[in-house]
Amino acid sequence: MTTDQAGPVADDRRWKALAVCLTAAFMTLLDTSIVNVALPSVERGLHADEADLSWVMSGYALTFGLSLVPAGRLGDMRGRRQTFLTGLALFTLASAACGLSSGAAWLVLFRLVQGASAGLIAPQTSALIQQMFQGPERARAFGMMGSTIGISTAVGPLAGGLLIQAAGGPDGWRSVFYVNLPIGVAVFCAALRLLPRSPGSPGKRECFDLTGVLLLGSGVLALMLPLVQNQQWHGRLKWALLPVGVGLLATFWAWERHQERRGRTPLIDLGLFRLRSFSLGALLSLVYFAGFTTLFFVYTLFLQNSMGYGPLAAGLSSMPFALGAAVGAAAGGRLVLRFGRRLVMAGLSTVAVGMLGVVTAVQFVPGRAVAWGVALPLLVAGIGSGLTIAPNTTLTLSRVPVGRGGAAGGVLQTGQRIGSAAGIAVVGSVYFAHLADQGSAATALRLGLLTSVAIILLALLLAYADLRERRAHPEGERRAGEAARQGS
Repeated sequence: MTTDQAGPVADDRRWKALAVCLTAAFMTLLDTSIVNVALPSVERGLHADEADLSWVMSGYALTFGLSLVPAGRLGDMRGRRQTFLTGLALFTLASAACGLSSGAAWLVLFRLVQGASAGLIAPQTSALIQQMFQGPERARAFGMMGSTIGISTAVGPLAGGLLIQAAGGPDGWRSVFYVNLPIGVAVFCAALRLLPRSPGSPGKRECFDLTGVLLLGSGVLALMLPLVQNQQWHGRLKWALLPVGVGLLATFWAWERHQERRGRTPLIDLGLFRLRSFSLGALLSLVYFAGFTTLFFVYTLFLQNSMGYGPLAAGLSSMPFALGAAVGAAAGGRLVLRFGRRLVMAGLSTVAVGMLGVVTAVQFVPGRAVAWGVALPLLVAGIGSGLTIAPNTTLTLSRVPVGRGGAAGGVLQTGQRIGSAAGIAVVGSVYFAHLADQGSAATALRLGLLTSVAIILLALLLAYADLRERRAHPEGERRAGEAARQGS
């Protein structure tokens, strides 16, 4: 049995390789939020203006999202191990460059490189899980991946607060980048020894679809840019980019069909979208990330700007969600094969109940004690999130051919990035609009969270529609999966 295949001979090695992948994923996802609490220190240390600070945050998200699908396809073609190692090396070097930045412009530039490097790593993780594991073990591995996503999202502000407080001084912000150096080097060395090699995909003539990359990248950029820059770009003209983005993505779809007709391998196998499990799961993931990631955006702003919490205290307040997400994802990995989409529905319902509990606590718990009041609802929401992300990922990728796992993972995670940006734009607009009308911060937070709950309920409706369709047409998905495997 080769290292490209899952099996009992390499069992211990596979789980160690998974730990390597998840550590890298944790590090890259942590950098989406760890910088939040460092921005005041960056502003003082580099004399950065509001636009610079915005790009330090949004630039990472943009290049992360733009590189996911091409990186997934590159991993499918050239090998996931090689692509993973390349991305990890670039990410570590970019982190060092961010910490050494002598000016705001340099920091923004290196954050762009850091985000693109993170995008190289992310789709390889889900593709390697598909390559190394099958059946219940694959569900368990995706459960661990779901824990990683939930925890990294929640503990970013806490980790940043701890590092800045430990480093102290005007350059304390540099520590949030330097912390990646020892981790990156250790993970790179372990990956060299543990990750399986995978040959490029056989069959059709292999070439990198540069035109497809440009069309998809331009479309995603046009969609994400007005969303991530919503608070910095005033006026309504920015929203004209959204129909431009839709048009570019439609052109990309037509180009990919043209590539298939010519017998060339497209950037994305459009046959994947004939798999209901994939198309519905990817859409559900996009909508859910639009709902749940906004919790930390508005809640952290509320605690620091309105309740007088410091960065460390604000970060600690999100720990119940992180703990709940870890517990929920571990349980979800064990239960998903038994309960399927019903487990995702239960998770979404639990998240909605938990967030409604947060809304209630904000209304009735006075003053600075609010963080204690929301601890239990955050724990409940975290458990629900763990029961949602990992099982949905398992179900979404369950019938995707292993040879297209990287591209499929890139599509899934691109949707998550777009969803997060869209959710923050929508919920942030509700929150800031109420504050601008001189309303209370607590009311603004409640309105923002209720908007998040509405988005999560939309995801619940999608899951319910999928469950009904599966019951009505149980053979359709099996036939689509067989066709996708034959086409790969």
